[in-house]
Amino acid sequence: MDKIAMLSEILTQNPKDAFARYGLAMEYAGRGATDEALAEFDRLLQEHPDYTAGYFMAAQTLAKAGRNGEAKGRLTDGIASARRTGNGHAQSEMQAMLDELELAD
Repeated sequence: MDKIAMLSEILTQNPKDAFARYGLAMEYAGRGATDEALAEFDRLLQEHPDYTAGYFMAAQTLAKAGRNGEAKGRLTDGIASARRTGNGHAQSEMQAMLDELELAD
C-alpha cells in the first residue's frame, strides 16, 4: 500500500487525525499534486487552526506553484498561529519567507 492510500485509510477511520491529514498533504505536495495538497492543507487548518506547520508548508507549496500572493496570505495566518501558540521558531521561519516573497514582488 502506498503512502497516500495508507494515510487515506487512517483518515477514513479518524477524519480528525491532524498528523495523518498533514502527512497526506505533504505526500501530495511531494508528488507535485498541488491542488490535492492544498485541499488537504485547507481541511487541516479548518479543523486545527493552530497546526502551525500546515501554514508554512501550504505557503511553500503555493510559492513553488508561483502563487506568491496566496503564499503570503498563508504566511500571515501562520505567523498569527505561531504567536498564539508561542512557537517563536516557526514564527521566525515564516517571517523570513514572507520577507523574501515581498522582496521578490
